[in-house]
Amino acid sequence: MLNHRKLGYLLPWIIVVLMMLLIFNLSAQPAQNSDHLSLGVTERVIELLNQIFPSTEWNLDYLNHVVRKNAHFFIYLVLSILVQIAVKRSKIIGFKRILFVLGICVLYASSDEIHQLFVSGRGAQVKDVFIDSAGALLGIVIYWTGTKRSSLHSAKV
Repeated sequence: MLNHRKLGYLLPWIIVVLMMLLIFNLSAQPAQNSDHLSLGVTERVIELLNQIFPSTEWNLDYLNHVVRKNAHFFIYLVLSILVQIAVKRSKIIGFKRILFVLGICVLYASSDEIHQLFVSGRGAQVKDVFIDSAGALLGIVIYWTGTKRSSLHSAKV
């Protein structure tokens, strides 16, 4: 039976694995399905933009490209934060932890692009690994900034 300490250690890693499975499943979609999904999101973005800027014409293909690349960026930003929460329970500290988290995210992004080589209509793009890595790096910065602010705040209280 799991005690609270073991559950506190395992739960963040379970969430990391679930996020990785989400990324894997999104990448496993054939190109046609993936395009349909991103076009649906892009159409919603255009609806929102039309409410803010009613007389502006929007290029669907360009905005769809932006939405797809932002999806890469932000999903890896979230993944890196989740990995940091999971790794925090380990004895890895400081810069080593940053490198460890970034390494996990970059390796997963690379493996995800390789995975797409085997999906109908999809392919691997090195630039997507860079976009994913940039998102992971920003997630690391956000997490570290937040935890440093939180520890400074609690030290003052």
